[in-house]
Amino acid sequence: MRKDGLVTSPSTSPVHAEPAEPVGLALRGRVVLPHEVLDDGVVVVEGAAIAWVGPAGDVPATWSALVPAPDASGSLLLPGLVDVHCHGGGGASFPDALDVAQARIGAREHLAHGTTSLVASLVTAPAEVLLARTAVLAELADAGELAGIHLEGPFLSAQRCGAQNPADMQVGSARLVSQVAQVARGHLATMTLAPEVPGVADGGSAPGSTAPDDAVAALVAGGALPSIGHTDASAEQVDAAVARAVALLAGDPRTRGPRPTATHLFNGMRPWHHRDPGPIASCLAAAARGELVVELVADGTHLADGTVRSVFDLVGADAIALVTDAMAAAGMPEGDYRLGPMAVRVADGVARILIEEPGDEPEVGAIAGGVAHLMDVVRAVVGAGVPLVEAVRAASGTPAQVLGRADLGALEAGRRADVVVTDGELRVLTVLRAGQVLVG
Repeated sequence: MRKDGLVTSPSTSPVHAEPAEPVGLALRGRVVLPHEVLDDGVVVVEGAAIAWVGPAGDVPATWSALVPAPDASGSLLLPGLVDVHCHGGGGASFPDALDVAQARIGAREHLAHGTTSLVASLVTAPAEVLLARTAVLAELADAGELAGIHLEGPFLSAQRCGAQNPADMQVGSARLVSQVAQVARGHLATMTLAPEVPGVADGGSAPGSTAPDDAVAALVAGGALPSIGHTDASAEQVDAAVARAVALLAGDPRTRGPRPTATHLFNGMRPWHHRDPGPIASCLAAAARGELVVELVADGTHLADGTVRSVFDLVGADAIALVTDAMAAAGMPEGDYRLGPMAVRVADGVARILIEEPGDEPEVGAIAGGVAHLMDVVRAVVGAGVPLVEAVRAASGTPAQVLGRADLGALEAGRRADVVVTDGELRVLTVLRAGQVLVG
């Protein structure tokens, strides 16, 4: 038995012979299931899949020899985490990656910290740059190292640009969405767009046309989900866009799932006012109705703890996807970095846009993404008072549903063997992806 609580046995039996001992791997500890924690549980892995999960006292005889001694350290077994909004890490930026090798650095940085399924996010840029970067990321997705691609822009509100370059923003284009989807080769997962921008959700095709008539329709046709974000829209405009997206998704068999998303709720949106509710109230109401999944960058910087608790209370973990919105500085020392065309300075644990004026000292502006790993976000959410099972479900099961991946997101027999072992403080000890021990 290894000191991290794993027991393995080799698969070296002759063909057609009965193995001399059980083949597989067993992990024991406090097992975090979608709706409960088994205080003394076991996860059995065979090959790339989970074979059995349950109380230690109920392990079938087939695997009983693999079960380690009771774990006295308080370790936790979690499903591999799923991050559907990440711009990079380990010093590498997906929006700036010119080749697969550069992009791989960012993906592996997060994998080493428990994120076994990662969606790589781009930022607003000229069309030719978006297509080139999408092509690079599609290669990494083809290799199974990314779970999808997310475009944050370019059909966004210049008034709510955040860390994006307003000069590169444009009106909605179904044609550009279709081009990106084609280059992505089935890996385009989501695109952030502002409903009030012309061409995004207004359905403006010529009579008799069979082509998608706005960006939302083109996304659905391309197998991707629209995501409301970086928007100055009214509540009514968001209501209409969500209704249009839900109707289109319900009628198209190519879709990943029935619910659009909201990109990092609260951040990059018109604030909620009691006489002008704007996008936040509309997104929360849609999430509560089961029509929308809201992203939360709950890293202790982007949102107050009370805000995080309130959203969990209002809509529940099944309508929340915890994300990092991480950029290149995740896992790296503080200093200066790039996020697409924007210069970023990380200081005191916060990334902010660096505003450079000729002859003047540079100043810092808006928050420019996160510097945390998704396990750090889970730890922060639990620290804010959200129950562990809900925090973990929002970082695994719900984002897996966003991706349309029934094989990910929970410790259940038959799912891919993505397992993360942590100590009692949610610090990563061991990472398994598809049954392979990658860390620990």
